[in-house]
This record gives sequence, structure tokens and C-alpha cells, in this order.
Amino acid sequence: MPDRRLEFAWGTDTGRLRASNEDAVGVYPDSGLVIVADGIGGASAGEVASQLAVQTVTERFHAESTLPSDREDALRCAQEAIGEANRAIWESAQATPNYAGMGTTVVVGYASADWLIFAHVGDSRLYRLRNDELVQLTRDHSLIQEVVDQGFFPTLEDAQRYGINDNILTRGLGGADPVAVDSGEEDLVPGDLFLFCTDGLTGMVTDNGIRRMLMSVGEDLDLLPGSLIDLACDGGGLDNITVALMRVS
Repeated sequence: MPDRRLEFAWGTDTGRLRASNEDAVGVYPDSGLVIVADGIGGASAGEVASQLAVQTVTERFHAESTLPSDREDALRCAQEAIGEANRAIWESAQATPNYAGMGTTVVVGYASADWLIFAHVGDSRLYRLRNDELVQLTRDHSLIQEVVDQGFFPTLEDAQRYGINDNILTRGLGGADPVAVDSGEEDLVPGDLFLFCTDGLTGMVTDNGIRRMLMSVGEDLDLLPGSLIDLACDGGGLDNITVALMRVS
């Protein structure tokens, strides 16, 4: 369980164009657990998938009498929880015709006093701001990221200018079982600021814009989610926007 030097803040918004919010977020300061999911499937199905992902991961972490106390156990718990969420979404889609084809991205973080583990599927992201340098810790499971990784384009921006669609996922929850889950870990350093977010933010705001906003935060971390959401809406607000922040104070 984290000590008091970890601060959390979060927020979610429909954006300027969508009629409903298919994102979901779960933040548990007493547990050090953060979950952000971005549902896909349209109508109510995306919302069902994202909420089911958050619910399943939350229940998996809190199922035992004690939370994971070391990195290895925490990583295993996160990977298993995401696998369980994948199966739960698929089973729900099979049982309800209106949910057919629904899915979601997910990014999960779990922190102790000294370290953070994370796991993800899809294109919801985790960033770390340290000494004014912003680093993306996750790597999108998307078509545009794959063509960059394969050397067809030097950067995501170049691929976008060429016309590669940046909304096509190559991996998500609700499909094949088992799902491949990417994961990692970070040592915590005083002053670190971690941002979990959906592509409603990153699709509207550049990494440099995110960095500047994160650097501007003062003592009141609670103001930052709203500021990031406003920045995404100012950029167009084409999608639902969800952010969750963890600061090592």
C-alpha cells in the first residue's frame, strides 16, 4: 500500500462532439491503483466494455486480504486482471446481441511507496514527467505505431501527414483469448508526475503541449485534470477525454 507521499487526481469528459462518454476511470489512492479505459463499439457497448474492464481489474486487485507487496506479484496481478477483463468483455458480448463487437483499451498502474508497475492493451497511454522531461512509458497497439516501428515512417507525425489512420487498433480487450499484455515498471523519484490518459487527450494535444501543462502545475494537483481536459477541448474535443494523475510529492 502506498504511503502519503503519493497524490492522485483524475477527471473525465465527453468532449465537444460525442453524445455520451465511453471512457471509464478507477482511481484508488488507498490502494495505489489507477485504471483508465477507452471503450469501443458505439451506442452503449463501448461504455459497457470500459466499465467492465475497470470493474474486473479493481475486483482482481482487491480480491485478496492483502494487496501485492512486491513488483513481481504486482505485475502478475495486473496481467492476470487484464486477461480476466478480456474474457469478461468477450463473454458479455456473446450473451447480449447489442454488445456484439464491443471492446476497450486499458492502462493499469499500481504503486507502492518506491515503485510503480504498469500494464496496458490498446492506445491509452502512460507518461512520466521527470525533471521537465516527458517520456511515454507505454507503446500504442495501433496500426500507425506499427508502420512507424517497421520503418515505413520516421515518426507518428510523418505517418499522419501521409494519411495513415491513427484510430485503428491492432490489439484491444474483448477479442481473442488470451490477449497479449505489455507491462513495465518504474522506480519512483520525488517530483515524478505520472499521467494515465485516453486518446481523447493525445489525439488533440501534442506531447509538448502535455509537457507544458504538466510543468505548470502548482501545489494543487486537483486543478490539473480539468486543465488538461480544457486543452483537449480547445484542440477540437473530438473524442471522450479521460486523465488520471499520480504525483510523488
